[in-house]
Amino acid sequence: MANQKRPKVKIARALGVPLTPKSVKYFEARPYPPGQHGRGRKQNSDYKVRLLEKQRLRAQYDLSEKQLSRAFDRAKKAEGKTGEALVAELETRLDSLVLRSGIARTIYQARQMVVHGHIEVNGGKVNKPSFQMKPGYVVTVRDRSKEKVPFQVAREGGYAGEGQTPKYLEVNLKALAFRLDRAPQRKEVPVICDEQLVVEYYSR
Repeated sequence: MANQKRPKVKIARALGVPLTPKSVKYFEARPYPPGQHGRGRKQNSDYKVRLLEKQRLRAQYDLSEKQLSRAFDRAKKAEGKTGEALVAELETRLDSLVLRSGIARTIYQARQMVVHGHIEVNGGKVNKPSFQMKPGYVVTVRDRSKEKVPFQVAREGGYAGEGQTPKYLEVNLKALAFRLDRAPQRKEVPVICDEQLVVEYYSR
């Protein structure tokens, strides 16, 4: 997760969700948590189940605990179901959408692209991964960055094969650009999480 030093494959196995394309093959070979007790029977309390679900959500968006907690506080004030509002807010972060568009292969790479100043929103450079996108906002790779190897790979669809482009995005990989057409619906967001358990964790 954010600033997490532990190997991502081990984090993925512990949480039961593949965080990178590389971790998928490890899941197939070892579909149980890491460590010598990984295959042992475990007693799960209600608290532990909710904590695990919260950690899963954090890991898939590579957030710190403070970032997720603040996002939850904002989601509580939104209309509709808090859990769905939380996922929608996390999904419309700039780094999340750079990943979904196929410009980046992982959330970690997407965040790096933003932080290093390679991304523009509506024609202006944005280097804040948590920047909140709104419908109609257009994201492009800066002209001076387009010839860098990761963006050349993205332009040829090298990362797009990792998952389907969500319907709330209009993507032009050849131009290394995309637009957020509308707010995402929960069923369209490709994260593995029971968000209601996350709501229950923070509401305890």
